[in-house]
Amino acid sequence: MKAIFQKTITVVIFTLLISTSLTAGDWKQFRGDATNSVTGSENLPIELSGSTIAWKAELPGRGLSGPIVVGTDVLVSSSSGYFQDRLHMLCFDTRSGEQKWHRQFKAIGRTMTHEKMANATPTMASDGRRVVAFFSSNDLICTDMRGRLLWFRGLGSEFPNASNSLGMSSSPVIAGSTLVVQVESDAEAFACGVDLATGETRWQLERPRAANWTSPSVITGKTEETSLVLLQSSKGLTAVRPLDGSIVWNFDGGAATIPSATVANGTIFVPSNGITALQVNGDAVEKLWNAANLAPATASPVVYNGQCLVLNSSGVLSAGDVLDGNRIWQLRLRGPFSSSPVVSGGHLYAFNESGTAFVVQLEPDRGTIISELDLGEKVLCSPGVGDGGLFVRSDQHLIRFSRP
Repeated sequence: MKAIFQKTITVVIFTLLISTSLTAGDWKQFRGDATNSVTGSENLPIELSGSTIAWKAELPGRGLSGPIVVGTDVLVSSSSGYFQDRLHMLCFDTRSGEQKWHRQFKAIGRTMTHEKMANATPTMASDGRRVVAFFSSNDLICTDMRGRLLWFRGLGSEFPNASNSLGMSSSPVIAGSTLVVQVESDAEAFACGVDLATGETRWQLERPRAANWTSPSVITGKTEETSLVLLQSSKGLTAVRPLDGSIVWNFDGGAATIPSATVANGTIFVPSNGITALQVNGDAVEKLWNAANLAPATASPVVYNGQCLVLNSSGVLSAGDVLDGNRIWQLRLRGPFSSSPVVSGGHLYAFNESGTAFVVQLEPDRGTIISELDLGEKVLCSPGVGDGGLFVRSDQHLIRFSRP
């Protein structure tokens, strides 16, 4: 009896270990928890086909916001109505695709955008206990993980000039207990740190007055006090402390206003005159190199296994050496791409605007397309990864890819 009991315990522990290894971390904000579009091996399918679509859930209205994953919840925002003034926050079960809850709100700020965009363009963010949705109308909404409203900020009414004719798209990020929001336009521009628990402003910084669609990036320290949030604009890159908004350093070499910077192993890769690599040394920053031939278009760069990966305006994927920026290889995909790719388990997953998914195997000296799948639906959002699945939203649906 004792031997049988011990064998049963061993089997249970082994099963738990396997299930844990197959369901890795969350994806709680734009480009993942570390804002770098890279996750560990999630055992994702590399041969995409109809059999790897686990489920499709219909979505109201439109949206370019990417899905986020918290445990067994996958959340996404949408906007609907002729004036896009109906704001939606939706939560689905990652395994079954069943809708868990759906909250709707009325927009306060300016809702109209370019026809390609939507009010629900920024990606949501979560700390695991709360979830925040931000919209082009500069409406900022926080609920708990059951969809119960905690607070609502109408930044569009507080700052009525902070908007542009195309629409706003900067996604908020969470660093510790602070939510950082970047709102920049020609008429009014600011960034602020918001207390995640109360919705109150902890700090506010004036920013360069120019249209800007980039999102903040995060350098995660051992504590919230040692973490940095990177604010990008046409002027360059500014590092601030998330708790008080104090400026630590500035890089004034200019930067793109659509693709955002990414961080890998303490090095920052900024879309600036191509790609510019910056090394953080304490409270200062040093320029390592610049590669003009690594020029991202809309998609943000991704760094993986010693390579800086960028998608240009022609849909060409280029890999540059992270040590000096020299190009290692190129691979032509079919663009254009509005979404940023993600990397998991040595494979890059990219979705073009017409809805074709590409899986690229990343090797030291080349990239190889190993799978393509036409979804037949427009895809403009960046995908999310979590709970063993790859999640992407089209104009009509939220879709989960996973191994059969």
